[in-house]
This record gives sequence, C-alpha cells and structure tokens, in this order.
Amino acid sequence: MNKKWTLLSGLLASVVMVGSAGVAQAADWKPTKPIELIAPAGPGGGWDLLARSMQKALTEEKLVDQPVLVTNKPGGGGATGWNYLKGKSGQGEFLAMTSALILQNNLLGKSDLTFNTFYPLANLMTEWEVVAVKADAPWKDGKEFFEAMKKDPANMHIGVGPALGNNDHIQFLALTKLFGADPKAVKFVVYPNTAAEQIPALLGGHIKAITISLGETMEQVKAGKIRILGISSDKRIKELPNVATWKEQGVDFVYPHWRGVIAAPGLSPEQQKFWNDTIGKMVKTPTWKKAMQNLEWEEYYQNATDHAKFLADKNAQMKESLTAVGLIK
Repeated sequence: MNKKWTLLSGLLASVVMVGSAGVAQAADWKPTKPIELIAPAGPGGGWDLLARSMQKALTEEKLVDQPVLVTNKPGGGGATGWNYLKGKSGQGEFLAMTSALILQNNLLGKSDLTFNTFYPLANLMTEWEVVAVKADAPWKDGKEFFEAMKKDPANMHIGVGPALGNNDHIQFLALTKLFGADPKAVKFVVYPNTAAEQIPALLGGHIKAITISLGETMEQVKAGKIRILGISSDKRIKELPNVATWKEQGVDFVYPHWRGVIAAPGLSPEQQKFWNDTIGKMVKTPTWKKAMQNLEWEEYYQNATDHAKFLADKNAQMKESLTAVGLIK
C-alpha cells in the first residue's frame, strides 16, 4: 500500500512538473513568420538606414529565427507607414521606425496618430542636423548663406523631407530666425522620399540647399559633392573637423535628432518582453555598434519604459517649440 502510494505520488509530481513546464513554455513568445521592419519613407533616408541597420544586426547576430524584411512605405510624413502598422494590432512580427515626426504630425493636426497609439519599444540613436549645399556653391558657411537668404529669399529654395513640421524643417526655421532672416519668407520644397529625392535635386541645381540629418549626407560629403555649412552639435565632430557648429557661427543652437522603433498596438506582455529583451541585446552587439559608427550616429538607447516617458516629455516640449515658431497656436 505504501509502495503504491509512493509510486502514485511520484507520478502526480511528474505530471505537475510537466504541466508547469508546459505553462511556462506557452507563456514564451517569439516570431513565427517573417519580421517586417517598416521604414515610413523612401530608400536612403534616416528611417530606411535605421531599419536596414536593425535588419543587419538582428540577422547577423542571430537574435531572431525568422527572416527580417525592410518595407518602405512613404507618404504623409510617416503616417502611411504608421497607419499600416496600426492595422497589425496584436501581431508581434511588425515594427516601424519613428522619430519626433510622430509627435509633430499630431500636434500640427496632420494625423490622429500619437505615440500612445502604438507600443513605444525603444529609442535607438540620435544624430545631428545639418544645412548642406553643393560643393561648388558660393557660400562657405552659414553666415554667408543666411545673409544671401535675407537679400533674395524668393530664389533660395530649400529642400526638406518627408514633410513640413519635422526636425529638419524646425531646424531651418530656427536658424533663419537666429541669423536675422524672415522664417515666413523661406521657400521650401518638400520631398516625401527624403534623401533619395533631396540630394539629386540639390546636385541637379533645382534647390539651393537642404536641411537634413548628417547621416543622410555622408556618402556625398565624402565624395566631395556636397558641402555642409553648419552642424547642430554642441562641438565639432571628429569625422568632419572643418565643419563649424552653429554656436561657433554666432547663434546659440544645439539640436539633436533622435529615432526609435515602435511596435503594433495590442501586443501581449510576452510579445513585449521578447522585443524588449531582443532590442536590449541588439544594441550591445558589434554589428550594431559598427553601423552606428559608419553612419556617424550616436547610440541613444532607451528601453520601453524609459522611452515612453521620454516621448511624453518631448511631446510637451515640442508643443511649446511649435507654438514659439508660430506653427501652432
């Protein structure tokens, strides 16, 4: 009798252990189909470069078991890509690149989407903004350029993308005002595909300058086709020692440009945990660090909790800034 009871107890314990392991295993989640990284603009821009950097790191470092695809969905200043992600509610295989534009679009009344529409997964990097011209342009620095703009704003068309109201746009408006020109007189030409359109337009002589992030220009700068007039960093960067900061040129302007990644709404806690853990590992890998170095980007990682707080704070600050430059009341 005692032997039978001992045997039965052992069997019951085994069942409980197996059952518990099964529950734990069921609680885990990982992608079961190809992972789609959405760049909400055309190829060659900052979102596209960030998505492809993620693709490379996730794949080469074997952080995921599924293929990683990059999908470009330009339009609406990012809204086309983000609306696509919104339609993937609960599906953990879909992520999208983001930036301050998701805040600005909402504040400017261009989109109902906010960062709270999604699951803010992580901030990944920051870089600096620049104003750039063709290498043979007559202006050697920002002072000369904005002086020319004061005199003849109608013939000084400026390329910006993917939409008005983003960091590139705000940078140029702020600089115009700080250098004593009239922000309302600036003639902007909007290129929805960002660098993929802006840079050919600049090199083709269709516009006089572009306001853009540094990483998007580096290939043409290194090729000697583009000259940077000034950079929004607090000090000169090592790779471009001859490019003066705006502060060195007499205006108090330091302006970082961050980008992050969001997931679809409605993710389960298990899906959230998978991506928080995976992105946390990704940003420590050699592949990721090399990509940041090659693009002249600075690592600026925030996990989901910290990034959500960051976005809430930035949203409040941006509302104040957009009001100050007259873009919202």
